[in-house]
Amino acid sequence: MKNLVIFLAAILPMLCVCQQILPVEERARVIDEILEERFNTLLPELMDKTDIDMWVLISREYNEDPVLKTMLPATWLNARRRTILVFYRNKTKNTIEKLAVARYNVGKNISSAWDKEKEPNQWKRLIQIIENRNPSKIALNYSKDHNIADGLDKTDYDEFLSNLPKEYHKRLTTAEQLAVRWIETRTEREMVIYNQLVDITHNIIAQAFSEEVITPGVTTTTEVEWWMRQKVTDLGLKTWFHPTVDVQRTSENLVGHLYSFSGRPEDTVILPGDLLHCDFGITYLRLNTDCQELAYVLKPGENAAPDFLVNGLKDGNRVQDFLTGNMIVGKTGNEILAKSLADAKVAGLRPAIYTHPLGSYGHSAGTTIGMWDSQGGVFKDDGENYPLNPNTVYAIELNTTITIPEWKRDIRIMLEEAGFYGKDGFRYVNGRQTELLLIPRPKPQLKN
Repeated sequence: MKNLVIFLAAILPMLCVCQQILPVEERARVIDEILEERFNTLLPELMDKTDIDMWVLISREYNEDPVLKTMLPATWLNARRRTILVFYRNKTKNTIEKLAVARYNVGKNISSAWDKEKEPNQWKRLIQIIENRNPSKIALNYSKDHNIADGLDKTDYDEFLSNLPKEYHKRLTTAEQLAVRWIETRTEREMVIYNQLVDITHNIIAQAFSEEVITPGVTTTTEVEWWMRQKVTDLGLKTWFHPTVDVQRTSENLVGHLYSFSGRPEDTVILPGDLLHCDFGITYLRLNTDCQELAYVLKPGENAAPDFLVNGLKDGNRVQDFLTGNMIVGKTGNEILAKSLADAKVAGLRPAIYTHPLGSYGHSAGTTIGMWDSQGGVFKDDGENYPLNPNTVYAIELNTTITIPEWKRDIRIMLEEAGFYGKDGFRYVNGRQTELLLIPRPKPQLKN
């Protein structure tokens, strides 16, 4: 079977992926164009909303601040030596300065502001820039509540503090809100691209969960996982986590939630009557997807999934509807979680919700709506009080437990889809699963 998987990956590299995937040079052009728009249009708006007029980001090569890494041009795969970025917003003049205390420009968007021959000391040059602009606030990337906004390391913080004149120390503040808003906010062009990413993701899953890849009684879950990983590589893309495929069937008991992510038996042979579940995401054009879908393996003589599984998926969709209907701008993740769980339970469902921000990172910064092991709400170090903001993307990740008398057991309907919250409310980026994928795909019935 492994030879068959390799053969399919070689001869069908583009099958089922209808979206055009750009060559690397074109990707770089798109990335830099989006960065330019974000710097010139989005960043000033975010600095005004968070009341910050100077943002300083400091990183050293191979130890990049997660936020700074999203600001590098496409041809920069890492920071160089010590890279210091300074963004200064003059609201009165409606200007935004984008400066690099580095020996060279950081792409076309950020201009070098350090001539080492005139001032050999990089820190002193940074202080000159600060003093010349006299900001009311100097925001740095440190945060207790949001890991992605906590990218300033201790060495650079100590060096900066030791060089900064004492009178400016009282102006120092966390860039937490600004950093998170930068990471979570999507532009209109990015959302056009996001639709394409999710479509690619759906198509790869559809091919993986088909007779092109799975031969019941022969193919294992591990082989499907590696097929998905190889497929992404063959398309010139990347995964941000290793795909997982697991099975629920009549002869097994419901196990803990961790089963789907850790401790699963490897090389489980896929059999007729199995309910398959995958967790899969790709990275492309600096955006990420995260998707979980379900498939049913037809038994001989079947041309549709059993009603109890069809209805189970409908119950999963109902939990999705309760959650997305409660997503209201300004509400915190804990508030949305509590209301959604309560509504679903009143409707007779047994839900679990663990939805996370999605975008520049797979598990990104922003509003966290539950965790699988924190159904009572997340706590302060997980961004408890961070509100839902517009123009943000989420992995609508959740499950509902259903009882199947025919299998004499409970199973979980586990789903995950990319969703966008914008000015008009919530929508799915590229639809959601409302019907089980079938293996093999039913063929038209022949007449005698």
